[in-house]
Amino acid sequence: MTAPRATDGRRRIVVVGGGQNCEHEVSLASAKAVAAALDADRYDICSLTIGLDGAWRDAGTPDQASLPGGAAAAMARIDAADVVFPAVHGPRGEDGSLAGLCEVAGVAYVGSGVRAGALAMDKWATKLVAGALGIETAPGILVTAGSGDLATSGLTPPLVVKPVAAGSSRGVTRVDGRHQLGDAIRSALDFDERALVEELVLGREIDVAVLDWPNGTRLVGPPLEIRVDAGGLFDTQRKYDGTAEFLIPADLTETKRAALASAASALFDALGCAGVARFDFFVTRRGVVLNEVNTMPGMTEQSQVPKMFAAVGLTYPELLDVLVEGALARHHSRSGSQPGSCPPSNHAASGGSDMVRWREHLATTA
Repeated sequence: MTAPRATDGRRRIVVVGGGQNCEHEVSLASAKAVAAALDADRYDICSLTIGLDGAWRDAGTPDQASLPGGAAAAMARIDAADVVFPAVHGPRGEDGSLAGLCEVAGVAYVGSGVRAGALAMDKWATKLVAGALGIETAPGILVTAGSGDLATSGLTPPLVVKPVAAGSSRGVTRVDGRHQLGDAIRSALDFDERALVEELVLGREIDVAVLDWPNGTRLVGPPLEIRVDAGGLFDTQRKYDGTAEFLIPADLTETKRAALASAASALFDALGCAGVARFDFFVTRRGVVLNEVNTMPGMTEQSQVPKMFAAVGLTYPELLDVLVEGALARHHSRSGSQPGSCPPSNHAASGGSDMVRWREHLATTA
């Protein structure tokens, strides 16, 4: 049975969290934060959770019982949405899977489409795209369970081994001696059928976020530096135990800021990203080196992307509004119809004046 749309003028937003991957708990946190921060006066919010078992559940019920009818019932709710907010990180979500579901349903959705999600989730494919753009990545090779002896690979420790398609640094290992390589590869292959073996890049870890403004212009957020202990990796433990320090804006020269913004924007376009994406770089003595791309980055208020845009005056609820409005604008553009409400067309993608105009827009459409 199709869930009815709100009849009080509010837009129906379906927030999807969870997922069948190692980032399940992180995705639950993002989805819960998004649903809580969306303005209930403007949006009729429905929350769905994909369990580790693949079952769809109503996150709004105390016991989160599986939906009668399973995926078919979930599709009915998605079909009744004005916008779907797929806050699912990792495979079977961020990799274009949920975008594809929304495309088939003909429903507007937040974030990148199928192609961008699939390419960016595949770290090897991302390296190839970056290389074609002249953006440096760490020297590395692709391995599988059947790759055999890597002694002739030409790579020497220290190395980093990681799954090709996984997130939250799951399965990532630093290798300081070749005797550790086998175990590191096996650990990575627990999360994916392919793994990357890369030379360790020594440099400052800098994130850059790119946000689509609903009128088609773009806002590049201030660079964020991640500080960890000397020689350490920003691994799964440090991402969530509070020991990493975020510095916004990162203390960089204008030349380095421009190089980061240029590389992030070029990748955003080449991959075909939409909504918001986070680009993780190393800044080294030689220049900028890409680490990875996230098309559905962490989306709690304390996550990197919301923090970056908050630093230039775009609050967390306003960021979510921008993403929702952008999803509607892209959907109506593709379908040839006109969105019911869209920010003024004279937004510049440069900072302060954008925020003022966006707040004025919200005040007139609330």
